Amino acid sequence: MKREQMKKDKPMKAEIMGPSNNSAEETGSDDLYEHFRFVADKGQSPLRVDKYLMNKVENATRNKIQKAAKDGNIYVNDAVVKQNYKVKAGDVVTVLFEHPPYELLLTPENIPIDIVYEDDQVLVVNKAAGMVVHPGHGNYSGTLINALTFHFDNLPNNSSNRPGLVHRIDKDTSGLLVVAKTETAMTHLSKQFFNKTTEREYVALVWGDVKEDTGTIEGHIGRHPKNRLQNTVFLGDEAELKGKPAVTHYKVIERLGYVTLVSCTLETGRTHQIRVHLKHIGHTLFNDERYGGEKILKGTTFSKYKQFVENCFKILPRQALHARTLGFEHPVTGKILRFEAPIPEDITLCIEKWRNYSKHVIE
Repeated sequence: MKREQMKKDKPMKAEIMGPSNNSAEETGSDDLYEHFRFVADKGQSPLRVDKYLMNKVENATRNKIQKAAKDGNIYVNDAVVKQNYKVKAGDVVTVLFEHPPYELLLTPENIPIDIVYEDDQVLVVNKAAGMVVHPGHGNYSGTLINALTFHFDNLPNNSSNRPGLVHRIDKDTSGLLVVAKTETAMTHLSKQFFNKTTEREYVALVWGDVKEDTGTIEGHIGRHPKNRLQNTVFLGDEAELKGKPAVTHYKVIERLGYVTLVSCTLETGRTHQIRVHLKHIGHTLFNDERYGGEKILKGTTFSKYKQFVENCFKILPRQALHARTLGFEHPVTGKILRFEAPIPEDITLCIEKWRNYSKHVIE
């Protein structure tokens, strides 16, 4: 184990198979590597393959997809197709290139890791805001996995060939993650996340005065039909066709005038779940740029208020979301482990500014 410069602290994706790791031999194609694989939902209506991939591949551009089609890199049911091919229910859409996916070319990097707990089976990490968890489009270095592979040897791969990774949190969300150090731990922890037996609690600062002290948000989450970078809630007949079930429980911690501090507990773990669910009930996360929280959504039109909010944005230049609590059953001993990471300084400073504002200005 290599950990000379590691920082230790006291505890405090249609069936989407996504980026793939099949080699040329596995795909049956000469010198080609599978980068993406998607199986179209049973409710998929006919849609051009270029538009289909635009909706599925994050950060893809129309030019890149059209070039891939022109170069013969897009396959449906193992046959090369043109960009105007219409994807239908059950189609297997793959994208193959001559080079391996960049995210699989992992370069170990000597990046400090804030370790909350460690034994021979598991590792609990307090991830800083701004760090991407695993390599992907546009983020091929500086990720948590780059750091983990430097500091630890022989981490087990998950089903997506990402060493040690059992779950993830967004780039600009801070907080706790558990990492598996052995195959036994990977299997046991993955089963706990699948069976929803882990404890995951987040702290969020949201726009508006949340009326109910406690509540539960239920709504299927899937890719937004008009904005590929967002997810959204689907209801009614669209729910099962376009989204996956998601449940978020929330509890008000403190009301601060035009914003509210809430605690959120996850039953499921969909991409952007808390961000999407809270926006759905009219309480977008403070300074969540992707979902519109970087705008002044509540308050007054006075210039002094606008300046106050902009100062808060400078103090907290990201969405106000922190994975505070993580609990799970130890994969070997069976003991229930529970960890808590203090709310980071950027969020606490922002909360304090709102606390002072709500007391001295609003009142």
